[in-house]
Amino acid sequence: MAVSSSPILSPFGVNITSADFGSSSTGLPRFDFCSIQRNNRRPSPVIVLSSKSSKESWSEAKRVLMEQYGFNPDEALSEPSPKSKRKKELKEAGKDKQISPKEPKPPRTTHKLLTVLGGKARRMKLLSPKGMDVRPMMEVVKGAAFDILQAAGGCPASLRPGRWLDLYSGTGSVGIEAISRGCSEVHFVEMDPWVVSDVLRPNLEWTGFLDVSVIHTVRVEKFIERAKHLAGKEPFDYISVTPPYMEVDYAVLMDQISNSALVGEDTFIVVEYPLRTDMLDSCGCLVKITDRRFGRTHLVIYGPKWAEKKKKKEKLLRGVAVEV
Repeated sequence: MAVSSSPILSPFGVNITSADFGSSSTGLPRFDFCSIQRNNRRPSPVIVLSSKSSKESWSEAKRVLMEQYGFNPDEALSEPSPKSKRKKELKEAGKDKQISPKEPKPPRTTHKLLTVLGGKARRMKLLSPKGMDVRPMMEVVKGAAFDILQAAGGCPASLRPGRWLDLYSGTGSVGIEAISRGCSEVHFVEMDPWVVSDVLRPNLEWTGFLDVSVIHTVRVEKFIERAKHLAGKEPFDYISVTPPYMEVDYAVLMDQISNSALVGEDTFIVVEYPLRTDMLDSCGCLVKITDRRFGRTHLVIYGPKWAEKKKKKEKLLRGVAVEV
């Protein structure tokens, strides 16, 4: 690349010439200082740029330039720049992160806070995990659900004998309550292996219900897809749905359940759902029997049409008795 050899006048009165620059040179320029005479003026320094490949020449030029402007070249050249310091710190921090192992998670523990409310295992305590990993159904909600189911089935003292499916079972408190109140078999669906081994199975052993229980350690969606293979061709008499509120789409979930082989014409479905969630008035061939609110928790129960007619008849009879 050709470079003009004419001097370039600096606004500071420094003349810079670039005659020695050439395209073949790979080094950095060297600064040579001299002075020239101007008419009636003091001599001004001239910086002559020459092209030398030596790194020492460039370093020497920097030192001379720094001395001209009053800097100490030994201090300035020995200290790294703030930018290089920051890069070095980030690099060292990255090495520390790679070398240092991840902190182990604290062990999960349990405590006995839940209670069986009715039936042959009444007042027995059940294990539940500490913390918010698993959120069991509140006992007031559970008690109300079973009272409604027993009344709808025509036997206020116990449930109609049949099979129960406990989806998102967690501690198993709902399914255990069902066995205690008269169900002949319960299928528990829980995807967390630790909850199954350290909470659900010990609860079933403690209550003596392990022999009439079937545990499926699988996601609920997969279980619904393979319902006939995993639970048989016959529909369940009762299904409880108590998922983590923020992790499911209730519209999609209820559509999957209603269109599966799990549901029959005489099935009851118990669903716990959060505030500001819209639930349909029907679930497949089933109709909504009740929809109650317990603080921020809602409880809806779907059932066969004959159960709804029976409920309306009971309300009518109670109204007549009040008038009399």
